[in-house]
Formats: sequence, structure tokens, C-alpha cells
Amino acid sequence: QVQLVESGGGLVQAGGSLRLSCAASGLTFGSYAMGWFRQAPGKERDFVAAISWRRGSTTYADSVKGRLTISRDNAKNTVYLQMNSLKPEDTAVYYCAAKYWGQGGPRQESYDYWGQGTQVTVSS
Repeated sequence: QVQLVESGGGLVQAGGSLRLSCAASGLTFGSYAMGWFRQAPGKERDFVAAISWRRGSTTYADSVKGRLTISRDNAKNTVYLQMNSLKPEDTAVYYCAAKYWGQGGPRQESYDYWGQGTQVTVSS
């Protein structure tokens, strides 16, 4: 069956960096757009970034542009989220998601598979 497993979360001070990974199995990874979403305590889950299945074009939420970078390694069936200049408001559970073909993007209902999430906590 399809599995998306996130890793790399943890506790970091404001201004620090983390790199999240999402390893995919059970699917043809190169045929899927991939996205990252996050859910802060008491809030709805929000879009963070997405990368397309073919050309690797990317889209970002305005709140993370210039600080977070999504990338993918199709040979390793893995998508990454490099997080720099972290702020306390970046604290959330981060989820990766897979969408068959297409661009990806902020519409959560368009994604076919989801991981279990990894906690990121940024202290001030």
C-alpha cells in the first residue's frame, strides 16, 4: 500500500533551520506532485509548498516564500522541505501529501495520499 513517512522535525530556536523529508513507497513517485501542509495548534491545516510531478515547478504560501524551499529526488522517492530563518509561528505539525499528476497546489482535497506528520517546534 502507499506510505508517506515524514521525518526531520524537532525543536529549534528562532532563526534556525531544519530539513524535513518525506519518503514515499507503494506508488510511482515520479508521476505524483508532492505538497507540504502544516497544522498549528487550534488551527486548520494550511498549504505550505508544492512541487509538480514532471518539471519540478514549485509554488509556495506567501508566508514562507524566501525561507522554505521544496525539492524532490525522484531516484530516492523523497520530497524535502528545507526550512531556514524559522519563526515561532512556523510551529506546527507538518504533513506531506501526494497528488497524481498535475501541479500540486493548495487544494487539500485534490491530494490522494497523506503522511502522518512530523512536529516542528520553534522557540523564541
